[in-house]
Amino acid sequence: MGLLEKFADHTVFSLELFPPKTDKGMEKLCGKGGVLDRLYELHPDYISCTYGAGGTNVGKNLEVLKKIKADGRTTPVTHLTCIGNKRGNIEEQLQSFLDNGIEDLLALRGDLPVGKDSTEGDFHYATELVKFIKERFGNRFTIGVAGSPEGHIACRSIEADISFLKRKQDNGADFITTQMCFDMEQFKRWIHAIREAGITLPVNVGVMPILDQAATVNMALSRNGCAIPRALSEIISRHWIFPNPFAPTEDEAIIKDKKEAFLEEGIAYTIRQIDEYHALGVNGIHLYALNKSEAVTRIAKEAGLIDFV
Repeated sequence: MGLLEKFADHTVFSLELFPPKTDKGMEKLCGKGGVLDRLYELHPDYISCTYGAGGTNVGKNLEVLKKIKADGRTTPVTHLTCIGNKRGNIEEQLQSFLDNGIEDLLALRGDLPVGKDSTEGDFHYATELVKFIKERFGNRFTIGVAGSPEGHIACRSIEADISFLKRKQDNGADFITTQMCFDMEQFKRWIHAIREAGITLPVNVGVMPILDQAATVNMALSRNGCAIPRALSEIISRHWIFPNPFAPTEDEAIIKDKKEAFLEEGIAYTIRQIDEYHALGVNGIHLYALNKSEAVTRIAKEAGLIDFV
């Protein structure tokens, strides 16, 4: 069953990984009994693999995808970004994916490298990348694109951002995977607005598990500009590591206790958020697995995600 058939058939459950930079990291992820093997037990509809920051680590990306394909336990989905990519290079990458049996991808602009103000490639926006893929390869790929419920941080307005999303659909995109969003009221406004704008693509909601205080603050604010709702802010405040979680000076035992307490509340928060998304009738839940299996498995089971497969 292809991805679009899965979206039409049931509430999709998917996971996202990143390619480790070291051989040790690759063994932990892809080795026998590793993270991948444990995540397969959740029966995800697909597992996607990112690049490294700024479009790096493409080789490891393909290595992970080939492993998923060879294992035959789920569908591998690659990321493809505009960062540093020329037309010829992109065409070669796309053909390589096909040669390795990978026919599903997420077409993204990608995060700009630190200190840069352009992609430094032939394409500046995902709209252009989607159009190029369709022109060169027709329907050989199922193409996912990113949606930003709070508006992309680089876009002048959420209305403009929605118009660009509509253009991705018009250029041939097949489904949407959203960026992380903790603000449920804003998500409700956004899903209504994109449907009013004529965007009919299935929406697979990207959910960032709340597992670590520093990581949560970093992910929300360093690149995405995500609002942190009061309920989540209270969890962070209750377990604040002084003077801050990025450079803590408290006793190690105190830090350990706070991290464990934060993890428990964070998992509960994540599960409640997934419940709200299901109540809205979204087409899928896409967990950013962060190359972890234990917490993700617990979230998937307690949120009933496995029951939707």
